[in-house]
This record gives sequence, structure tokens and C-alpha cells, in this order.
Amino acid sequence: MARWEPNARGRLEDAALDLFTERGYDKTTIAEIAQRAGLTERTFFRHFADKREVLFGASNPLLGVLTDAVAAAPTDTPPLDAVAAALDSAAAVLQERRSYARRRQAVITANEELLERELVKLAVLAEGLATALRSRGASAAEAAVAAETGIALFRAAYASWLAADDTADLAECLHSAFATLRTLAR
Repeated sequence: MARWEPNARGRLEDAALDLFTERGYDKTTIAEIAQRAGLTERTFFRHFADKREVLFGASNPLLGVLTDAVAAAPTDTPPLDAVAAALDSAAAVLQERRSYARRRQAVITANEELLERELVKLAVLAEGLATALRSRGASAAEAAVAAETGIALFRAAYASWLAADDTADLAECLHSAFATLRTLAR
């Protein structure tokens, strides 16, 4: 195997998702993922702590997108509106990876351990949003409610987006979820 190949992380992600889809998450080994990607296990561990993180490694960059967007919102923006703007920023990033997202979600849905990990990831995103809102001056209660509400709406929009045809836009699904919330709150 070559000492260095471009896009090792992406190749590992693609190989893992292919194997998880073909064989199932539990029946796929790290050695098989590395071999499918044309890399070594050592290279795998340079990029991921374990095979779960192949599916969840994008959480940290996504958290950065969310918190940066909250910080960039005008100072007079209400907390829930700042969360909505942050989720729009995340939607722009995720929209590009729709095919991957569908396949990833199918693997997660088929495995209880991965479903639990997905919930942990979403809780981390909610806490990150809440922290960003508190740093803007929102009270702890406002920040928690806005962040948790935003993540709940994101989950609903994400599921709708994945189930829709390929012309659907994640940002539009988010806007629809927020509109539904406003209708329910009346």
C-alpha cells in the first residue's frame, strides 16, 4: 500500500458505509474498512477512534458551523431565530451530501447502538447551541429551550428531507418545520 494517498478520510468513510450497507455494521471490521479503502488499519486510527466515528466524525465540524452562525447573528436576534439561522448554515453544508446522508441514516436506523450514539450527537449539538446563545446574553432557560427546540425541528426536517425526492432542499424542510412550530404555538 502507498505511504500516502489523497483523501484517506473520505475513502475510509465511503468504504465503511459501503461495507455497513452490504454486511451490516456489526459484521464489519476496521481491518475490512481499511482494506476496502486501500489503506492500513493504522491510517484508519489516525482519522477515527473507532468504527462508530466513521458515521459521527462530522459532528465536530457541524458544531462549529452552528456555533459560528449563532455568534454571527445580529445582537438583537431572538434566541430561536439565531438557532434557525444556525441550522440554515448547517443545512447548506449537509445538502451537498444527501446521498451519503441517506445511506448513513439507513445504517444508523438498523442498529440500536448507533441510534443511541445519534441521540448523544444531537444532545452535544443542542448543548453547543445553548452555550453559544448564553454567551450572547440569553438566559439559561431561553438558551436551553431554543437549542433543544431547534434540534427537535432539525430532526423532523432532516427526516422529511431524507424521505423526499432528490429535488427537496434541507433548508426549505427546516423553514417548514419552523412554520409548523409557529402554527402550533398560536
